Parts: sequence; C-alpha cells; structure tokens
Amino acid sequence: MNIAKNLEISAFHFPDNLALMDEKASLSYRQVDIESNKIAAAIQKTGIAPGDPVALCAPNSNEWLCFYFGILKAGAVAVTLPYAMTRSELIPVLDDCKPVMMFTDDKKFSDFEAIACIKTIISGTSKPGTRHTTYDALILNETGSFQTIEREPGDTAAILYTGGTTGVSKGVELTHRNIMTSALNVARCERSDENDRALCFLPLNHVFAQMHIMNSTIFSAGGLVIQSSFNMELLLKAVKEFQVTKFFSVPTVYIRLLSLPDLKEKLGSIRYCFSAAASMAREVVKEWKTLTGLDIFEAYGMTESASMVTFNHYYRHVAGSVGTAVPQVEIRICDDEGHVLGKNEPGEICISGPNIMKGYLNRKKDTEAAFRGRWFRSGDVGYLDDDSYLYIVDRIKELIITGGENVSPREVEEILYTRHEIEECAVIGLPDKEYGEKIVAYMIPRPGQQIDPVSLKAYLKTRLSPFKVPKEFISVSSLPKSSTGKLLKRELKTRAMEKSDKA
Repeated sequence: MNIAKNLEISAFHFPDNLALMDEKASLSYRQVDIESNKIAAAIQKTGIAPGDPVALCAPNSNEWLCFYFGILKAGAVAVTLPYAMTRSELIPVLDDCKPVMMFTDDKKFSDFEAIACIKTIISGTSKPGTRHTTYDALILNETGSFQTIEREPGDTAAILYTGGTTGVSKGVELTHRNIMTSALNVARCERSDENDRALCFLPLNHVFAQMHIMNSTIFSAGGLVIQSSFNMELLLKAVKEFQVTKFFSVPTVYIRLLSLPDLKEKLGSIRYCFSAAASMAREVVKEWKTLTGLDIFEAYGMTESASMVTFNHYYRHVAGSVGTAVPQVEIRICDDEGHVLGKNEPGEICISGPNIMKGYLNRKKDTEAAFRGRWFRSGDVGYLDDDSYLYIVDRIKELIITGGENVSPREVEEILYTRHEIEECAVIGLPDKEYGEKIVAYMIPRPGQQIDPVSLKAYLKTRLSPFKVPKEFISVSSLPKSSTGKLLKRELKTRAMEKSDKA
C-alpha cells in the first residue's frame, strides 16, 4: 500500500482534469503525477530511503502538494510543519523528528541552515552552501518516470505536530492505512467525485486540510483550489473563477461571510459547506441556512484520528450533534475507570478503528497513556443518544469547576451566541479564592454593536442555572487563535492570569 497511488489512479482515469489551481498556475492530474514522480526520483538520488523523514515547512502551493506526494512515492515520511512556527518553536520539533531534507521557502530558509540533521534544503531561489538547492534545480534532469515504492499499511506515511491542550508539540504518526481510511470515508460521506472543486486556504500541514480536504479530493479525482492564506477578496474571486463546489472553513470565516451583501449569489456554485477546528454555534448555522440555502455540515475528529470519526448525515442531519461513527470506526463512552456508559450518559469519548494513529513519535509513555487497550482516549466529554448520534459536551481539561459544580464552557457559549450583538465569544475558568474557579466570558461585539454586561447577565439568568452564569463579561477586539482558526483557550487563560498577577 502507498497512499500516493490515489494520485496515480486519479491521473490514469482523469489525466486532463485540473487537479491543482493556485495563485500562479493550474495543473492537470497528468502534470501533478509527472511532477511528483520527478521529485520522488530526485530525492531518492540524494540518498533518501524508505522511512526517512522529509519535512515540509512552506505556505500552501501547488509545489507543496507535489512535494508531499513525491515524498510518499519515494517511500519516505512526510513531516508537515506549521509555517507559522517561530525558530524557537521549530528547534525542539526538528530535534524530535530529525528530517534529512527540508522543503521550505526563502523567508524561512535561515531557520534551517544551522540544523545539522538536514542534509538538503530546497527553497525558491539559490542560496550559498553545499546543502542547498532550488525546487527547479532538484528536478531539472528528471524524466517523470518513477515506480512508487510499496509500503506496509501500518508504515508511517506522515507526521503531523499537534500541541493539543498541553501546549507541548507531539508528532502524530499517521500510517498509509490511517490516511486511506480517512480519504475514503470523507469522499463517501461528502459524495465527492471528479466534478467537485474544493477550496483550501487552511494550512496544509494541519490534519483537516491535509487529510479531510487534500487527500480525500485527490482520492475522488476532484480539483483543489489552493490559497496560501485566508483573504476574503481572493476567496470570493476563486469561488467564481474556478466554480468551487465544496467550501471548507472555520467558524470565524463563516461569521465574517455572513456580513456580506448578496451572499447567496457570491457563493452560487457551492453545493457543500463544512466547518472544522471549533464548534459552530447553532445560531450561526441557522443564519447561514437562511441567507444561502446551504447547510453547514460538521463532523468530529482530531489529528490522532486522521480527521473524521463521525459525520452528521445528509439524510438525517441532527442539529447539535456531530453525527454517527463513519464506516470501520467504533465509538464508546467511558467513565474515569474505563467502564462503558449507557446511552445519554456523558463520559470520555473513546475511539477504535483503522483511522487511529500509530502513536506519538518518540513518546512511548504518552502513547500508552492515550490508549486503553485498542481504544484511543480522546480527552473529550460527550454522549451517544438512543440512535448513536454523538454529542460533544466539552474538552475534559476545559471543564470549569466552580463551587464544586462542573460547567461546560460550550453550553454557556451556545447561549451567548443567541445574542445578536455578539460576533464571537470564549468562556474560560480563572482561579478564584471563593469558588476555586470563576467563569469569565470574553466577547467580540458585532460591528456597530455594544455589549451591556448588566442586561447580558440578566438574560443568561433566564437561560442557565445560577452557577453557570459568568461572574465577569469582558469585551475584546480579538481572541487568540491558531493558524487554522482554532480558538486557543489555553493562551487566553494564560494572558488573563498574567494580567491578574500584574494587577
């Protein structure tokens, strides 16, 4: 097995279909297959052997994707690093995975010059030094003919770094089997085919963009419209120019789009919308449906599950749920001791299936702690209803314990989102002498709106138990987020505590 064969199969059946469209060029499946063959042959000649780690740390582009599949075709392991990482963040990660080759760009080049394990650095323009070459120079003498190296289904194909709730970057090893399972399930659930075109402006190093969007689109022979970052004007232009049919984004972007006039006309070619990275408030989903006529589909997944674990179906879409388990994947809800709980009883979501990671790179203890037998412990609290639809309550580590009561931040946030004056919000627990933790709500007001804490508190008291009502309401202009738009509550909490200490 080799996940890169999905590209070869799509190129065989649909050679002239456009596979990649970025800001610079459009490439057919035949061209992408040949380009990745050239890369595979070239890196093999540099001494790259099957199983060797080869890193990518660059913005989204056609070249990024060609290099990714070239790495896989050569039997090597694609280590996909966040381009937004600083040098100080990159050093411990590189020491952990020890890549022998790095694909990057000129802006990032200096971050890797002094890293001893990297034998070759590929970037855009020529740099002094024996270890450096350019992308064009690397493949200059290659013909485009290459026999993809066979790998075992359980061999590592890609390593993605995730900080999770701990803040410590861990390398998640995903196998060829993991990625194939994910690609197949996403394509099946979303009814994808060669006529689809998916927009991807989320960073390709992230599990959602890499597995859910990129690999599933290549599997189904669709087209990928690639953008290096989010830009509203370029996004709308790409939707119109390339007749995008599948739109993948995060709640923040959906909220911004809702403020645009003639939204339905601007998104006229789109048949399918999906939201990831953070839970979507029901009020936003309703408003989107009203203005566009489109549902926003959600699922449940994480890096360790190669993206999708559940999907909220077309044929029975249940509001508030993240759907039922996708094929080959099992879910059960357990208590702290690992006992299986009944329907409608909240507990830790545990997952088993061929999509679950091999483990954390060089972290045996962390890997062992993440599993109970064959069951992966997600760290999320949820429950299954009578029809086995999964509902997410919250992250175990984000639950607030105030005055001895457990409070789900998500429950409070859902109520806050019913208020028109609130564009975004985040609820966290901060240390408190009396209650242990006090509930604090941070809110971004909609343009032209003001938030009145007194009336807001009175409103919440009619919708929530008294102990769930925040003690403080703080209006802010922004909230800390990751490069994928995921809200960083840990960072928000750290900032708040530092500010409190100074006061």
